[in-house]
Amino acid sequence: MTAHNRTKLWVWIGSIFGLLILTLAFGAMFLSARWKPMLTEKIKESIYNGSNHLYTIDFKSINLNVVTGSLALRDVTLKADPSVFDSLKKQRLAPAHVFEIKLKKLQITRASILTAYFKKRLDINAIILDRPSINVTFNKVPKAVDTNKVEKSLYEQISKTFKSARVHAVKVIDADFSYINSGAPKKTRNVIKHLDINVKDFLLDSLSDKDTSRFYYTKDISFEIAGYKSNTKDKMYSMKIDTISGSTSAKRISIKGFKLTPLYPELAFTRKYKVQKDRYDLTFNDIEFDGMDFTSLNTDEKIHSRLVTVGPARVAVFMSRESPPAANLDKGRNYPHMALKRLNIPIAIDTIRLKNIDINYSEYSPASKKTGSIVFNALKGTILNVTNDSLKLTKNNHAKANLNTLLMGAGKMNVKIDFNLTDPNGAFSYSGSLGAFNFTKINPLATALGLVEIESGNIQHLDFKANGNTTTASGSINMLYINLKVKLLSDNIDGEGTKEKGFFSFLANSILIKDSNPTKGDPPRTATMTNTRIKSASFFNLMWKTVFVGIKDIVGVSIVPEKNPVKQQKVIAKKIREQKRADRREARKAKRQKN
Repeated sequence: MTAHNRTKLWVWIGSIFGLLILTLAFGAMFLSARWKPMLTEKIKESIYNGSNHLYTIDFKSINLNVVTGSLALRDVTLKADPSVFDSLKKQRLAPAHVFEIKLKKLQITRASILTAYFKKRLDINAIILDRPSINVTFNKVPKAVDTNKVEKSLYEQISKTFKSARVHAVKVIDADFSYINSGAPKKTRNVIKHLDINVKDFLLDSLSDKDTSRFYYTKDISFEIAGYKSNTKDKMYSMKIDTISGSTSAKRISIKGFKLTPLYPELAFTRKYKVQKDRYDLTFNDIEFDGMDFTSLNTDEKIHSRLVTVGPARVAVFMSRESPPAANLDKGRNYPHMALKRLNIPIAIDTIRLKNIDINYSEYSPASKKTGSIVFNALKGTILNVTNDSLKLTKNNHAKANLNTLLMGAGKMNVKIDFNLTDPNGAFSYSGSLGAFNFTKINPLATALGLVEIESGNIQHLDFKANGNTTTASGSINMLYINLKVKLLSDNIDGEGTKEKGFFSFLANSILIKDSNPTKGDPPRTATMTNTRIKSASFFNLMWKTVFVGIKDIVGVSIVPEKNPVKQQKVIAKKIREQKRADRREARKAKRQKN
């Protein structure tokens, strides 16, 4: 074949392909133009009829390419009709969640349009929602039990149009998500930004609703929220979360990098209030929910998890005694199991596992003008059967904690707590033990809050057990120790610093305090302990103060009366006022002398 003939052949082949491409292009344009009104009507009809006339969808334009199987809807709005919802609610047919969605573009890729049209099988590679606004409202709507009426399944509702519907992937990218709980006693609204959702293999056919490996017809729904930041409503804290992610197939929710940070230093924070207010500084590196029941979470807003793992974490709590407690405050209602009972959300957690948590409780005393701290390092352990679910409580109404920690970073301590989850008086019992421990380690607490400095002393072993409720606690204690000596200190309200009470320290060490247990030739001393909680005292305050009553008895200072904290607060407040008046007088005197 000559070069000229070869050229003519390639021109002829190119012309045929060009003609075919033009034919396909014009055909696609013709079909697109013809099918656009049909698709528009079909989409709107499917949404309207498939939702029992609850939802309508509207969009500004539709772009269709039958060759590539792509479809794009622009300026899309999906919303519910309130009157239809009310009607469905009266019939007890309304859904628990109602959606409103707005987005600039909804994109569908590689949809088999001809297969859908001729074979009635819908197959889509991906649906992409880019930066949508999604509002979800939860309504507590009980379902009616009607044995005479069989509700149609979702497949039965679409079976006249399609034999099957499959979407291999649904991607929601960078969504603004708003969740409104209208079923709660007080309507609440939570807003989340930068939410990503990925749905894997949605399949709707005659068998998919019986596939137990699927969650609402999908193989998996995963989500992630990244870089969440906000300030609390009272403008006292900033909140930050690195990521929240979850997966229905893995039955897991993971929270990483949660921080609640006060916006003011310790005393500046508490002085913003006229009454005592705890200040929290929290950092949780990891919180993992495993074995999550997403179906209960979606339909009943019930949190049911097989295992929750918390930690590593750091918890710092600060309180100042400068201000009085709130007039009608009773911290008994905030006992852990009493607070759990008050939650509006049903919770059922089989096990909470704590690992590597550092806890620091600090308290400022206006008497010493110092902050005392007690520290529990590397706390780990488990809490079993954490629930307020009425059905589960009939089977087991006790939550049990078994915790291990290092007291002040040194003494090995074990504490067990048994919470009665149904007792109206908040009944609980607890026991614990402490290994070898140097008494001087608690001086950061004792000097600031107790005006006592421990000069020497070593605990060899300590164990205790007690029963308590919202009013009182009582039990028994054993403590073996040697070489205990203390120094009593004066207060520092005048600002001149705490000073040793030499004579009283001598009397205490010589007459009252028993420097060892057992003393030579005697059996070990034990003690019973009883403590009544004042309303402003917390659950953990009752626990440790009850143990402290027993320690005082064994040491030999139980005859020294315990100061009434309420009266002591009033005495300190009076001294502070007198000192402030004296300071103002000195300031005026200095100003007159200067002038």
